[in-house]
Amino acid sequence: MPDTGKALYLHLEGSRFSYLERARDCSRLTLPHLVPDEGNQSAHKFATPYQSVGARGVNNLASALLLSLLPPNAPFFRFIIDPKAAKSLDAMSSRARSEAEQSLSEMERLVMKEIEGQSIRVALFEALKQLIVGGNVLLYFPDDGPMRVIRLDRYVVKRDPMGNPRKIVIKETVAPAVLPPEAAAIAKTCMCNHDDTVDLYTCCHFKDGKVEVYQEIGGVMLPDSLSTYPVERSPFLPLRMHRVDGEDYGRGYVEQYYGDLVSLESLSKSIVEAAAASAKVLFMVNPVGTTRPKKLAQSPNGSIIEGNAGDVTVLQVNKAADLTVALQTMGQINERLSYAFLLTEASIRNAERVTAEEIRLVTQSIERQLGGIYSLLSQEFQLPLVNRIIDRLTKSKRMPKINKDFVTPTIVTGIDALGRGNDLNRLDIYLQGIAQILGPGGLQQYIDFREYMNRRAASLGIDTAGLVKSEEQIAQEQQMAMQQQLLQQLGPQAAQTMGNIVERQQAPQ
Repeated sequence: MPDTGKALYLHLEGSRFSYLERARDCSRLTLPHLVPDEGNQSAHKFATPYQSVGARGVNNLASALLLSLLPPNAPFFRFIIDPKAAKSLDAMSSRARSEAEQSLSEMERLVMKEIEGQSIRVALFEALKQLIVGGNVLLYFPDDGPMRVIRLDRYVVKRDPMGNPRKIVIKETVAPAVLPPEAAAIAKTCMCNHDDTVDLYTCCHFKDGKVEVYQEIGGVMLPDSLSTYPVERSPFLPLRMHRVDGEDYGRGYVEQYYGDLVSLESLSKSIVEAAAASAKVLFMVNPVGTTRPKKLAQSPNGSIIEGNAGDVTVLQVNKAADLTVALQTMGQINERLSYAFLLTEASIRNAERVTAEEIRLVTQSIERQLGGIYSLLSQEFQLPLVNRIIDRLTKSKRMPKINKDFVTPTIVTGIDALGRGNDLNRLDIYLQGIAQILGPGGLQQYIDFREYMNRRAASLGIDTAGLVKSEEQIAQEQQMAMQQQLLQQLGPQAAQTMGNIVERQQAPQ
């Protein structure tokens, strides 16, 4: 195995070639800027497809996946208590169990707040489009700062037979001026590009449950670039759309419908060109007739000229029947692609408040249509993302350290992706059933409403600190109300007597 980052990148680049070429072919028919051709610069002008079904489909599917992976109204994960720890909680009072549940809910809200604060949704939307079109993308979540999206033509990956990444090498072209002083000095000695830039290689090696990350230029490791992370908290997440056993890279969603997209592109181009030819109006005049072409061209509308109508004809394509067949075929392909990209499925309203039922319907549609892709992303993206954010919050001391032996984060996939909101629905249905059987009196007799309020707040992700009165506050208010009622019944003289008693009790002995 090569010993330098550049040699390892060149060694693994060959196995990436076919996946990258398919990604570029799919990108040309959908969003050409996602996976550009080799050598294209940022100012390059991309060719525009003749049809927009591919672009609309990719954007719509990416939006639906984003809504399912990061629901806006509830956490997409839960902190699950270990069964042994849960038994000890069962032996405790209901108040202690409620406080433990509220603490877990507060930590969930803290993680979701960090996700919103780092604008992960913006980067994830771009990453999902890369997955749909190219099938592969690499996410980099550093110790500080927002998440980066690295497309397929900038990195290589080597996986073991189980699909776990073993080696990742990223190639970036940078100017020495953007590097730290010591790294810039090394870069100036290794500068070999014509535009005064150098190739920076970031290498990641997974071994013995650790991830070793370092950077090098020209085969020289940069100072202070070596870092080590646990595997479950790796800052690099190589994602795949479709997993294939034994392959280092995944397959894109667009690749499955590439034939329909090629056919639709060809038919759309033919129909557009034929429509442009049919729209061109040309008058033909019989050269041996009595009508003069010059006089016909110069005559204004409604004028009277000498001539024979039989001498003038209009050029016609006469391809309406052939174009009808092409339109029908294009309509059938368009219908198939619309179904494949969820353009005809239940969609989310463009509104400020989106109900949980709408999110559930979209999640059902994704799970049924994509055949478990959402479940794959939940394991390769959501769970590592949660572990990475927990690691960042713990290092910055914004979150207490979690003991893995007692509490572990668990992703809620599929229809249950609403997180604790699903528990809220079950809790309400449970209470409704009891009320129907026993009536309101039965609820008051058997249900602890304070515990119900705490569980409902935890399910909704609401912080009840300062909102719900404590038992001490309620007892104090009840005592004050009883004293006030007693004073009203006994009169002013009793109030004076009680005041004297209080003064004697407060007087020093």
